[in-house]
Amino acid sequence: MTDLTTTLDAVLTGITTAPDEGNRVPGVVAVVTRGDGTVYEGAAGVRSTAADAPMTTDTVFALFSTTKAITGTTVLQCVEEGLLDLDAPAAEYVPEIGAIGVLDGFDDDGKPVVRAARTPITTRMLMLHTAGFGYSFFSESYNRLLAADGQPNVITASRASLNSPLLFEPGTAWNYGSNMDWAGLVVESIRGKRLGEVMAERVFAPLGMGDSAFTMTPSMAARRAEVHQRVEGGSLVPTGLVLPQEPEIHMGGHGLYSTMPDYARFLRMWLNDGEGEHGRVLQASTVAQAVQNGLGENLQVTMLTGVDPTLSHDAEFFPGQRKGWSYSFMVNEETAPTGRPAGSLGWAGLANLYYWIDRQNDVAGIWGTQILPFADPTSIGGFLEFETAVYADR
Repeated sequence: MTDLTTTLDAVLTGITTAPDEGNRVPGVVAVVTRGDGTVYEGAAGVRSTAADAPMTTDTVFALFSTTKAITGTTVLQCVEEGLLDLDAPAAEYVPEIGAIGVLDGFDDDGKPVVRAARTPITTRMLMLHTAGFGYSFFSESYNRLLAADGQPNVITASRASLNSPLLFEPGTAWNYGSNMDWAGLVVESIRGKRLGEVMAERVFAPLGMGDSAFTMTPSMAARRAEVHQRVEGGSLVPTGLVLPQEPEIHMGGHGLYSTMPDYARFLRMWLNDGEGEHGRVLQASTVAQAVQNGLGENLQVTMLTGVDPTLSHDAEFFPGQRKGWSYSFMVNEETAPTGRPAGSLGWAGLANLYYWIDRQNDVAGIWGTQILPFADPTSIGGFLEFETAVYADR
């Protein structure tokens, strides 16, 4: 283990001290865990290029889309208790989603042309990203809506930001988008509580995740890492971005703050068939079903085409390999170049956070940085080097 620690420390140190800023990140925290506990926890660099505070393992990160799997867990809990039918129209739980139509293009004046959906959206579709929702930074059509129709960005955490039309008839394609924000509203309707309260009671408490919330405590805020923008030439500029701390909607797709050790506790639960440090979160049978690819043979995860260069590059994990989607993770269907075997789970967050869960080999890891745009070559390259080193040690 000493050799692995030395190797992984070198990855973190190297990426935060590279002489060329374009090949450097300000700071990173990374954790590797097995079912019986953490095997590596490291930090390097600084929380912000504008201050001297060192990056530490208890640094707080905006999770962005790594929030999604936690929301998916609360959905599965509702299914376990017989409170939610994944194949019933989601409008039975959140009536507003039944009014969402399908975008059929734009008229001569640039206004969106929307028709009624022929197929009801189900919560299963939301979990699998087959309902038809998108994101403005991955969709030219959604990006156009922001400019032409006054559609608020999801970063505002407003109810109005979720009213974007669908990009296709529900259930006919895979497309990454705001599906899990709607899934969170389904949970809120069933539980009669805000999503953050549900997570605190049913996920964070049994897992011992004391530094995870939509609204940061003063202690969390004092340990927050700055989100940086990588600009032309590779320089890193602090953005001052903080997700809404009194949000209208607890955005199940991107709104949480947490630490990397806290998130590792969540990953460890998936290695342990739903069991947490202080109690069970999911039944083992639920976990076994939830980790399976739910897209079938006809659909698969595709490249995310970046249409806003300030927010995302084109992004795809393991190009050329087939990927599916489960509840709610990417499933790689072939052995990845890093050594991650087929059937493993993983995903990411917009500010270049990345994780994987390998139940076959009882190992999971999380890599935390706070940089825009997504798929920053330096940060994702560091993550892949980090993961590869873990498998090389086996």
